[in-house]
Amino acid sequence: MSTVTNSPDRSRLSHLQQMREAVLLTFCDGAMPEDSCLRNLSDRHWKKLIHWLDTSGLALYFYDRLRELGQIGMLPIAVQERLEQNHGDNVERTRGMLAELDAIQQELQRAEVSYAVLKGFSFWPCSVPDPRLRSQLDIDFLIAADGIEKAVKVLMKRGYHLFAKSGNSWEFKIGQMREASLKTLYKPVRYGCVELHVAADRRRSAMLARTQTIDYDSVSMPALAAADLFLGQGLHVFKHICSESSRSSHLLEFWRHVMARRSDAAFWRDLRVAAEPYPRAAIELGVVLSIATQLMGEFAPEALTGWTVDRLPSYACLWVELYGRRAALGGSHGTKLYLLLQRELAADGAPASRTVAQVLVPRSLPKLMTYDPGPESPADRLGRYRIKLQVLRHRLRFHVVEDMRYLLHAVRWRGHMARLGRPQEQRLLARNKGMTIR
Repeated sequence: MSTVTNSPDRSRLSHLQQMREAVLLTFCDGAMPEDSCLRNLSDRHWKKLIHWLDTSGLALYFYDRLRELGQIGMLPIAVQERLEQNHGDNVERTRGMLAELDAIQQELQRAEVSYAVLKGFSFWPCSVPDPRLRSQLDIDFLIAADGIEKAVKVLMKRGYHLFAKSGNSWEFKIGQMREASLKTLYKPVRYGCVELHVAADRRRSAMLARTQTIDYDSVSMPALAAADLFLGQGLHVFKHICSESSRSSHLLEFWRHVMARRSDAAFWRDLRVAAEPYPRAAIELGVVLSIATQLMGEFAPEALTGWTVDRLPSYACLWVELYGRRAALGGSHGTKLYLLLQRELAADGAPASRTVAQVLVPRSLPKLMTYDPGPESPADRLGRYRIKLQVLRHRLRFHVVEDMRYLLHAVRWRGHMARLGRPQEQRLLARNKGMTIR
């Protein structure tokens, strides 16, 4: 694996990002170090950290880990009480989501639809030791192509409405959520989201032919085979890292999955076979593993790193060193520095769904997290408009700030790439210096 040394940009983290990194380290250390920056935090810093813990999906994982370490007393009383309440609420929320999942899948079975549960409950127990600690927002199913119409009818019959459709993914919602708020993140509210992912190609159809059965809390569900499950999880984490925001809980769950399978040589052989139809799988898994290693130390077996991390192209190694930690520890506002990596991948023949220009200057408004299929009062309508304006203002600020940040780092990146020997950047650097390179 290639590395770059003596870069002034490497590992420069803000104090808030250092606190976030310390949270992740609590999961892999035997005990919390005495010099941890999480000790003796001010109320102001705890307020900022708790907000990130909520949006990153780590709040209840962290709460449970502190109880396991016997360090729950380090939390301010108000924070401790809040997390205890959130935990109790999420237990009820998880019970309701599991009941809904079971009800939907029973109807899918009666309709003779071939399906598998994706993500969420299927991550138990390797990635998620206790689903009641997971911040789960929706239920995902992989549906056979010839069963999508029946699956849609099942959801419509249960009161769901089609909210969005993108490619082979159908998003359905039920109930009312008039305001996207962290106050309802853990509450067992009558609001839900179900996503149907159509197995429209041979690879996904093959996955449905080799599912395994998972039993959790008296509910049996078909899930992807072990290797397919891990592969899909790793590629999903990469997808979020290469987006405008990522959830650190995804990285933690992936780390736990690797640790759970660390000594299973047969599993790693199966994974490599499962990854063969995916040309970018080795690079994407390598990037995710490299970032997790940066944050949490060496953990992956050679049977996995030998064909992923150890074979990463130099530009991917450089991006991880310069921006990997910041991408993983970012806040809910997100960043666009992943575009630097996306551009290099595109130059190697792996174009993204959106070009750099399309990301920098979006041509459509963001999809708002408000949904109300029924009538609303004038006060509710004004509240909905207020939320829309807040979201639009937030997104406008995000695009202005992150576009400027990207353009600044893009200039530095071209210099790095020229030194690594990328021809296009060599020509640009030479032109800026008044030289000629053929």
